[in-house]
Amino acid sequence: MLIHEDRLFPAEPTACKIARALYASIQGLPIVSPHGHTQASWFAKNEPFPDPAKLFVQPDHYVYRMLYSQGVSLEDLEIGVAELENPRKVWRIFASHYYLFRGTPTRIWLDFAFHHLFGLTERLSESTADHYYDVISEKLRSEEFLPRALFERFNLEVLATTDSPLDSLADHLTIRDSNWRARILPTFRPDPVVDPEFDGFAGNIVELGRQTGEDTGSWSGYLKALRIARARFQSVGCTATDHGHPTPQTADLSAEDAKALFNLVVAGNADAQQQELFRAQMLTEMARMSLDDGLVMQIHPGSVRNHNRALHKIYGRDIGADIPRPTNYVDALRPLLDRFGNESKLSIILFTLDESTYSRELAPLAGHYPCLRLGPPWWFHDSPEGMLRFRELATETAGFYNTVGFNDDTRAFLSIPARHDVARRMDCSYLARLVTEHRLAEDEAFEVAYDLTYRLVKKAYRL
Repeated sequence: MLIHEDRLFPAEPTACKIARALYASIQGLPIVSPHGHTQASWFAKNEPFPDPAKLFVQPDHYVYRMLYSQGVSLEDLEIGVAELENPRKVWRIFASHYYLFRGTPTRIWLDFAFHHLFGLTERLSESTADHYYDVISEKLRSEEFLPRALFERFNLEVLATTDSPLDSLADHLTIRDSNWRARILPTFRPDPVVDPEFDGFAGNIVELGRQTGEDTGSWSGYLKALRIARARFQSVGCTATDHGHPTPQTADLSAEDAKALFNLVVAGNADAQQQELFRAQMLTEMARMSLDDGLVMQIHPGSVRNHNRALHKIYGRDIGADIPRPTNYVDALRPLLDRFGNESKLSIILFTLDESTYSRELAPLAGHYPCLRLGPPWWFHDSPEGMLRFRELATETAGFYNTVGFNDDTRAFLSIPARHDVARRMDCSYLARLVTEHRLAEDEAFEVAYDLTYRLVKKAYRL
């Protein structure tokens, strides 16, 4: 058996019994996935996933990052190619190194998918690699494993993608105009047109102007273009923006200073400090726009992107070589909060890769400012231990109701139910402990379990 029915529950019998009951009450609730990186094209085209390697290995940086760390070349894994030449070979490499994932959340997610979706009961290894490949390949050719069928099987109520402001959203429009009534929504990710260090930034600004009919060579025209782009996303169901800045630094420049900085940036003459100041100003501008149009802001700072420069040169962005770094929120957010922090109609969800900030900065900030909420453990901390640390460090100051439930933030579609299952089990485990310690009544624990699983995420993302 790959997975145990009491996995992630407390070992102590009384707490385990309570956790089981809590979990049973929320296990069947729909999945709301308000932030992730799956592709709308999968559901627009509704074509079979081609093979196990293309499905499980190529899109999942959690997988190939670990393999690369142990000397497996990305060339052998055929990372970055549109069509795999030898997917079975890639799968065999993955299977022969599956032991590397012992003790990691990736192992939990993968075993869940292998067991629940494909009915596999033996552990993946070099000796079972071909059996796995054949079973998965056969099922992927069936109608019940088409993307839309899996969406329904996963009991997904809402699935949000993450999209460039320059994206045509054609796939979203195809889904909307079809007879399929699933809610797959875009998320507005403006990094390509607000981050001067983004590849192709100058050309992206020109393209934004072309698409919107505004003069993006001027500060006022640029801001108008961004508002038009946001409105276009909203017309297709978007409820949130997402900002992947290196830091959460914000600024509140005068109109004249902001205009002068913009002119410097678009001319390509800004130094690193000025580029950071521009990103900081744009977070405040995005907050101003969100106050007007109601889009929820998500800020995902603190990652040194593309740390492995050699891999970035060969493969481009987002190849799994991103590294967390210390992040200051108290000082960085102050200019924005001085301007908009007391606006209860504004909603800003903060994420972190710096766990030291949970109790020192983030929980106190969210426990005070009406506009702030805390996102769940993210990326490197999306794990049973990371979830427990988050609850222990944030709840004492921010409570449960200044958090927003769970989101999976994944590119790996088949991991979505597994990731949500882990979050539900860990929340039930934590709540069971509070009940056994007489810190929370059992009826309250059932209510909180429901809220953390379903109600808070829908409220936070205005779904």
